[in-house]
Amino acid sequence: MTASITDAQETDVLIIGSGPVGLSLANLLGINGVRVTVLEALPSLIDYPRGVGLDDESLRSIQTMGLVEAVLPHTSPQHIMRLVNGRGKVFVEIAPTTDEYGWSRRNGFVQPLVDEELYAGAVARAGVEVRFAHTVESIAESGDHVNVTARNADDELVTFSARYVVGCDGGRSLTRKHIGVSFDGQSPSTRWLVVDVNNDPLGTPNIFLGADPKRPYVSLGLPHAIRRFEFMLFDDEPDSLVDNAVFINKLLSEHVPHADALDIVRQRVYTHHSRIASSFRRGRVFLAGDAAHLMPVWQGQGYNSGVRDATNLAWKLSAVINGISDERLLDTYDVERHDHAKAMIDISTAFGRVIKPTNRIVTAGRDLAAAALNLSPSVKQYFAQMKYKPMPRYRAGAIVDASTLASGVSQGTIVRKIHAISSANTNVSPVGTQFIQPRVDTDTDSGVLLDDVIGTGWGVLLWGSIPEQVFSAEDLAVLDRLGTTFVSIRPVTQTKNTPSAVPNTRVVADVTGRLKKWFDDRPTPVVFLRPDRFVAAACLNQDASATLRSLTRAIHLLPVAAVAPAPAAEPHLAAK
Repeated sequence: MTASITDAQETDVLIIGSGPVGLSLANLLGINGVRVTVLEALPSLIDYPRGVGLDDESLRSIQTMGLVEAVLPHTSPQHIMRLVNGRGKVFVEIAPTTDEYGWSRRNGFVQPLVDEELYAGAVARAGVEVRFAHTVESIAESGDHVNVTARNADDELVTFSARYVVGCDGGRSLTRKHIGVSFDGQSPSTRWLVVDVNNDPLGTPNIFLGADPKRPYVSLGLPHAIRRFEFMLFDDEPDSLVDNAVFINKLLSEHVPHADALDIVRQRVYTHHSRIASSFRRGRVFLAGDAAHLMPVWQGQGYNSGVRDATNLAWKLSAVINGISDERLLDTYDVERHDHAKAMIDISTAFGRVIKPTNRIVTAGRDLAAAALNLSPSVKQYFAQMKYKPMPRYRAGAIVDASTLASGVSQGTIVRKIHAISSANTNVSPVGTQFIQPRVDTDTDSGVLLDDVIGTGWGVLLWGSIPEQVFSAEDLAVLDRLGTTFVSIRPVTQTKNTPSAVPNTRVVADVTGRLKKWFDDRPTPVVFLRPDRFVAAACLNQDASATLRSLTRAIHLLPVAAVAPAPAAEPHLAAK
């Protein structure tokens, strides 16, 4: 049976794959009124545990989706990770206490339950559709659209026409093969047997990574009394041992009192991969998540890196589809995401080299080195607070340099010869980094997270000022086209002073003092925040107009005549 192109079902964005990345992207696009169709080859969502670590950046994105209250019951905040040697002695503890982005930095979670909430949120949005049992067979670009043909559960061919296609279809991605990019890196021969069990037989929280030369292992507690065990397989141990109850009981008997009494959810063998696509985009087709990059599990960053992809790409696709920016904005997706994904692969791969050695001389040297390093409180805190984690910092893309006001690039430091800059606590530019998210008070609510004040679109933050004091009428019109929310941040003593006449301006009280410290440390009291909460530009008050002009070039803002009215931002969904 063949499908007719003339009968193609039209959509704005077609997403291949209904995993967490595809569902996150569908939610974030749906917020902005974009029509989305998700095609999934499986008949339903995967219902067994896979990823186990959710970080603060992902929770912030889920907050933007309006789903965080539904997701939190399936998470364990402050999920501490301890690396132990063969004697059970802790040689590294990773227990970050920071919450600069509004959430605990490390969270254990049950992926199937979180994915269900992402799915429920997506299909509740107007214009978003998820189709299961649709296996994509072909992708063909044609002018200003892409034709995708899929085979459904009735063995019928169905064709879709989309303005853009995003492949979130995993490590064996058909989409990646279609655009013809390489998948560079390595797939080490080391294999791991994973066993997930219900009714946690231990009941202890947190994670233990056993760097035991006899057999490296993992034991971690998850929400809903689920526990995961992982054991490294040796070269002479075949994958078929995954079905050998005697072998599995022997592995588990060193970790639980009664291995034969476990309620096993699943058991499978997997291999770690360290690979990245040479490009995340060709024409109208994009890659995200595992289709774009694969990394070892040690830092729990596979899931989170995919959500970062979705968060970066969603606002850019929305801006283009809604007629705000031209297609050149989409080039910044690969520019901004590729290097950071590679950095996450590298740190995860390096971490694995610490865990999996089985040579006793090597592990003895590692343990001695760790003991020596732990004598230094600063080194110990470096690991405990996860300061080794590569944080995204964009030096090219949809950004403006804080010194030169050049569009599309950002130096790491601010170098202008002005006393307010040279006397600041730091000359490190905030441009290209994620902005903090403390709690603030508004005129109606107390202890509100900052993103919930801004909403889901662009934000301009002003320390102590109001928009009309730093922007011209022409500037305000441009920012209104972007759907900008202005936030006048003030000490608690000044919230009643100088109200603004500019619509969509919120006055917030800096009740924690964290925002004042941020602005005190950085000589940039005007901050332009992208919808993904990265700093697009930052400047002194007198530079606000010039900075905005550069920003419009960086995001390739279309002329007024080319702009169609943008849909209203969708309010956050109520918690389930």
